[in-house]
Amino acid sequence: MASVVKDPNGFKRVIFKGSDCKRHPIRLGKCSEKFAITVAGHVEEIVNAAIRSLPVARLTAEWLAGLSPEMEKKLVRVGLIHPRDSAKEITLGEFLDGYLARRSDVKAGTGVFYGHTKRNLIEVFGADRTLASITPADADDFRRRLQTQAEPANTPTSSEKAPRKLAAATVARRCSLARTFFKDAVRRKLIAENPFDDVVGGPSHNPERQHFIDHATINKVLEIAPSAEWKLLIAMSRFGGLRVPSEPCSMKWRDIDWSGNRMTVHSPKTEHHVGKATRLVPIFSELRPYLDEVFAAASKQFEQTVNLDDWILPAFRREAAQAGDWRSVNLRTQFEKIIKRAGVTPWPRLWHNLRASRQTELEEQFPSHVVCAWLGNSEAVARKHYLQVRESDFQKAAHKAAHLTPASGGVETHGVITNAKTLGNPRVRNWNVGDTGFEPVTSTV
Repeated sequence: MASVVKDPNGFKRVIFKGSDCKRHPIRLGKCSEKFAITVAGHVEEIVNAAIRSLPVARLTAEWLAGLSPEMEKKLVRVGLIHPRDSAKEITLGEFLDGYLARRSDVKAGTGVFYGHTKRNLIEVFGADRTLASITPADADDFRRRLQTQAEPANTPTSSEKAPRKLAAATVARRCSLARTFFKDAVRRKLIAENPFDDVVGGPSHNPERQHFIDHATINKVLEIAPSAEWKLLIAMSRFGGLRVPSEPCSMKWRDIDWSGNRMTVHSPKTEHHVGKATRLVPIFSELRPYLDEVFAAASKQFEQTVNLDDWILPAFRREAAQAGDWRSVNLRTQFEKIIKRAGVTPWPRLWHNLRASRQTELEEQFPSHVVCAWLGNSEAVARKHYLQVRESDFQKAAHKAAHLTPASGGVETHGVITNAKTLGNPRVRNWNVGDTGFEPVTSTV
């Protein structure tokens, strides 16, 4: 708690207890009571924010931004703030380089995504732009720039020969990550407020890119696949629901439980979450023939029992080793060529939609929590990004609708026409009425 102390000579001080649990004075000299109380209020907010590891309130941030050099020195001297000049001198390029260097905890794929957003920020603002000079209006300009500009050709996010416009979901994710970058700067007291706090990039999900791949389509692709390993890789995604390439290419033969008809899937994407490093997935009947074929080929090659420590997909492992990492193995381009050779039009998000198609199928047969445990995602994520409405769903709905009688709009059940609105309503009891109606026949009526 910060308090104002009046000295006998008329000078005033603000006394506060810092995070070190020691009392520190800020000597204000001769000043009004109102000014001293204002300083004490802001000092208390700064201390509380530091204890909770939160940014200071907007009013305090504005007060700090307008400090006189003399008052700034007083706050720096007692450790409440860092010298403001150093914050103004740090550039966007320097800050982003430092931030990415500190984020050694993220996966390689996430690091690539961070790099895309860094590149966009540098393109829009320039590496030499001071961090403190970027305003909320500048952040709005950044969002509009991403919405209108085309992604350069042959960038890490695009193998296209010509530039293409960023998807709305991509713009949303990059604006969200920019907000995360600047939030770190606020927490380090390099800037007073986050210019991206109110920036909304747009929807993070694009349903237009969802596509269900039925069995007839994927069977055409599997027939034309160039090798048993390619067939298994495709089947692992479409019939096993695995993430390609990381999960199938991380499996060894010891992960296959033939007698239990299940396999242990290692998930590099989720291994940093507690209990999410591995999961058990059934060896579905559609997947089993392709797994058997690769196993038989491996047994024939070595003319002996297959080593349990051997990779299930050694060709892809070698390709990744030669390229340096999984990101450099261009499975998407090769897969697209296979699809075209099969006479099929490539669908959006080639690998993701195979996995999403499998989850959509399984949700019809098993409880949602079971399917999510097998595929390694949550029910919320599945509803938003995986589950799809198929043509067969419309056909089933039309088949059921055919039982409705056009004249009455009712449903015929055991020879009784009942209003459809009453079916399943616990407050409406559907009686089977005979030819004589509700009341018994009497001689007096």
